Amino acid sequence: MNMLRKMLVCLGWMALATAAYAQTVRPVINELGNPAKGRIEYYNDSLTPLNVVLEAKSFTVSDTGELSYRPLDSTVHLKLSTSSFRIPPQQSYYVFYEAQTDEAPAWFVIYAAFSGFPYRTEQGMNIRLELPHTVYLLPKGSLNKSDVVVQKMDFKPAEKKLVVEVFNSGNTFGRVQETVVNFGRKKQEAPGFPVFPHRKRILEIALDQQDAPSSVTLQFRDFKIEEKVQTGTSP
Repeated sequence: MNMLRKMLVCLGWMALATAAYAQTVRPVINELGNPAKGRIEYYNDSLTPLNVVLEAKSFTVSDTGELSYRPLDSTVHLKLSTSSFRIPPQQSYYVFYEAQTDEAPAWFVIYAAFSGFPYRTEQGMNIRLELPHTVYLLPKGSLNKSDVVVQKMDFKPAEKKLVVEVFNSGNTFGRVQETVVNFGRKKQEAPGFPVFPHRKRILEIALDQQDAPSSVTLQFRDFKIEEKVQTGTSP
């Protein structure tokens, strides 16, 4: 009987966790001009009304993709239609904003903290869910192919891992929309990633093929780069 109770409690917590993480922010990323106007949709998929508080932060991305946050930079000017609101069950709420930066490109995130879930953790703490909406304020023009340099394309067979290192030598923000690892006729898709001005980005890809990859294709919005893979060493 005790085992049955434990199973029921576990299933109940799984259902509650699923409900907590069913909240949605659309879009997750917005790439706009400078100045810009945007709209965010917050959807409450639960059966309980939820409170939402918004907070804007600037951030830095390390070479390996780790994020570090700080208060919103003074050079970014953001005006929200509201910073706190309540969403009825299974309904949407829209927030509008105006943003401008003294010097583009610039980027920041608007975090939405959802609270009001009708349950607590096993330690008695209230559930709070935070979801981001990331904004990039970009100048006119786009990243050029000549600005992108692939500094490393290193296959490590013992670890079944591929290390990709890309450097953006230009003044413009860009984004790899799709990464494809080629194994002759076989392919493996990997995540896209942003490339910040005058910064490098290192991407480690765990390979699901036994064969050595032959090349990697990086698909940008206006162009693509295909680079051959070095085995065991870096160029």
